[in-house]
Amino acid sequence: MNDDQFEGKWDRMKGKVREHWGRLTDDDVEEVKGKRENMLAKIQEKYGDTKEAAEEKLVEFERKF
Repeated sequence: MNDDQFEGKWDRMKGKVREHWGRLTDDDVEEVKGKRENMLAKIQEKYGDTKEAAEEKLVEFERKF
């Protein structure tokens, strides 16, 4: 999913993001604001992942969504 698609689907994805990424707070999810790069940064921060690992996790999540 590219940045534009991610942003376009953000409102529908927020609930699933909260379910899937349990370490993200509501404030974290709001800070993402539909920006894919912001989501990657939050995954890295909360899960201690490298950028590559966070990217893999996010791509897998996007496939399921």
